[in-house]
Amino acid sequence: MRGVLVVAIVLAAVGLPAAPARAVERGPGIHVRDGRIVEANGSDLVLRGMNHDVMWYPDKSASFAGIKAAGANAARLPLGMGHQWREAKPAEVANLVKLCEANRLICIFDAHDTTGFGQDKKAATMAQAVKYWLGLRDVLAGHEDHVIINIANEPFGNGTTMPWAQQTSDAIRTLRAAGFRHLLMVGGPGWGQDESFVMRDQAEQVVAADPDGNTAFDIHMYGQFNNAAKVNSYLGSFTKRRLPILVGEFSGEHQWGDPDEDAIMAYAEAHELGYFGWSWSGNDKQYSYLDLVHDFDPASRTAWGQRFISGPNGLDTDTREATVFRNGTAGAVDRRSRAPQGLVVSDVSNGSVTLRWQRRPGSVGGTTYQVVALNGATESRVMTTGRTEVKLTGLKGSTEYAYAVYSRDILGKRSPRSALVYAVTPPAH
Repeated sequence: MRGVLVVAIVLAAVGLPAAPARAVERGPGIHVRDGRIVEANGSDLVLRGMNHDVMWYPDKSASFAGIKAAGANAARLPLGMGHQWREAKPAEVANLVKLCEANRLICIFDAHDTTGFGQDKKAATMAQAVKYWLGLRDVLAGHEDHVIINIANEPFGNGTTMPWAQQTSDAIRTLRAAGFRHLLMVGGPGWGQDESFVMRDQAEQVVAADPDGNTAFDIHMYGQFNNAAKVNSYLGSFTKRRLPILVGEFSGEHQWGDPDEDAIMAYAEAHELGYFGWSWSGNDKQYSYLDLVHDFDPASRTAWGQRFISGPNGLDTDTREATVFRNGTAGAVDRRSRAPQGLVVSDVSNGSVTLRWQRRPGSVGGTTYQVVALNGATESRVMTTGRTEVKLTGLKGSTEYAYAVYSRDILGKRSPRSALVYAVTPPAH
């Protein structure tokens, strides 16, 4: 069995020219570029926040301010379709968009009534979810820079996963044909946990169905993801293929197993992935351990809320507000958004690899490139160089290595990590 080691390099904090994009029509707002979710201006967007149960508690509009104050840059908002829960009408959704705007939060709307289709008789189909979105087209148009559409929440129950890829692909094509240019997010079967790895194994098929190339994935991590090995393996399968993914729901406890929230948050922080805790407040009494705050009071955090917000790799560790709420101008893009481009790996042998990347035109002296290694979610420094090409030696044969690029300028400012590249060393002779 091959060992896995992830290695990264650090590059100049000033940005590099973007790598050539695929020749597809891009939406005017949030979109996918090189396996990352970015804003309209190219700024990296690591989405983090809470699920807020607006369909059950439409009167709790003050919660948006509390969510923002806790450090979130986004809120995931379940919408009822009239099948399992009351329908959120266009006027209500329009008001939710305004609340997100007023509180400088990215809105992720999910059609929640598809939850558990195939096992729950009340659950809506994927086609019914698409019909619901079509009814919201005029409300959501023009908000592509701060609204994301999560097509269907947990769209299939257990044992009903076979049509997932086809139905998800059909949904994407229908929405694109209707003029939706938003980032589309798709959820996994098996009550969102993808227990049979259908979403994992068919993800590329679904991405290929999107003529805009603007689809991301949403995995829910509850009892099935009860240790770091499972968490790292699943999320790593997406990051290695440059497929954008975030954890749309997870918790510290669950009635069906014990999620490893520490592993989830550690991997997300190490790989700059989004995550959303379930949920702000208002869960039924027997599930009150899922509440992040008591009785919608942002000043009264639960144990789960304290861990999620202020614990290791928590919400207030490194969450950055979307630049769209700073007018989306180039001057508003912070240093984390200037991810290096052009990293390639070559000359792979059983003991070494060569890495090359682009130097930004006009970069000045003092730029350093710092090599770090990641083993799972643990990062450690390997070397520092002033060059844009390095040869790493002392590698093991039959081992998979992943590389990325950071940057550090003369002032010590570090950039975000670039997209990863991978190499598998041949067997030693």
